[in-house]
Amino acid sequence: MKIKNTLSLVITCLISTILLGQAPENYYAAAYGKSGRALQESLFRIIGNHREQSYSTLWTHFYTTDAKPNGTVWDIYSDVPNGTSPYVYQFGTNQCGNYTAEGDCYNREHSMPKSWFDDASPMYTDLFHLYPTDGWVNGKRGNFPYGEVSTASWTSQNGSKLGSNSLSGYTGTVFEPIDEFKGDLARTYLYMCTRYMNKSLDYENGATMLEGSQFKPWALALLISWHEADTVSKKEIDRNNAVYNIQGNRNPFIDFPELVGKIFGEDSVNAFHPLKITCYAEKQFTIVPNPVKDRLIIHSSSEKILIMSLLDMQGRELMSLALPQENEMSIDLSGFHSGIYFIQISSEKGKEIHKIVKI
Repeated sequence: MKIKNTLSLVITCLISTILLGQAPENYYAAAYGKSGRALQESLFRIIGNHREQSYSTLWTHFYTTDAKPNGTVWDIYSDVPNGTSPYVYQFGTNQCGNYTAEGDCYNREHSMPKSWFDDASPMYTDLFHLYPTDGWVNGKRGNFPYGEVSTASWTSQNGSKLGSNSLSGYTGTVFEPIDEFKGDLARTYLYMCTRYMNKSLDYENGATMLEGSQFKPWALALLISWHEADTVSKKEIDRNNAVYNIQGNRNPFIDFPELVGKIFGEDSVNAFHPLKITCYAEKQFTIVPNPVKDRLIIHSSSEKILIMSLLDMQGRELMSLALPQENEMSIDLSGFHSGIYFIQISSEKGKEIHKIVKI
């Protein structure tokens, strides 16, 4: 396709999936071209040496890392996505203190229990694995590993469960969050074993899931399955950016979910190369709504759409539609999983790339 001369002043640009967050352009550059253990070690050097926080400041940091759109506390142990939560906490007002039952207050949950790393720093205050959660549910979870419960001995009001593990490899007591937050916690744990791959995370009860800083086979299989079933959400993207602004490091498994396979899975034989797509800085099309649940509208008051393509985070084409010179089109995305995608629009002026979040 020829580009008209009027585009001579249009600045071409390169975008990549790194722009899903707010990392510097070359933040992950040292990891490009690597795979497997070498890739994990490269990420370890990139995300290490973050700005360590004090334990007391976590209360304030939660205001920006874990706030729902309405400003209340986003407690993953009590939230009911697309439903009504049994109780809702206000920042500061409902901060623990003492509690005697579920719904009393929220406290600071080490999703990777602090006893697993002997209360050591900087793991003790790393915001990537610290979440505000109901104090009573936090206490019930204790320092048990995550897993999938066969028979629950206790169930929280949002459906999180405590009970015997149903997976082969470990038969002890585990805590199972609801499906909507399993991917969040899986990527949290994969961050921890990468950020602290030079530490021991297998002290008291940690050895159920870990050997040193790396996961035992049953635990790794669990985390990968959770990661694949519950894809990256806008909540995680926003949280990754918020923690980055505080600590100065990022969770690479949120920025690039494909890293899980390239380090721990079957794709570990292939090197890591982020998606790079040529685009144009002057956008001609608008896309609404974004985030989108079902139907997406692409519109331009001047340009006509020739071809629309939907791409996944690896740049693979999932859908392509050729149009008879339309200024507007509607796309039904209801059949696609939640996650991050790219819309590539071809017009007479070239191609545009837009990032969208499917919820």
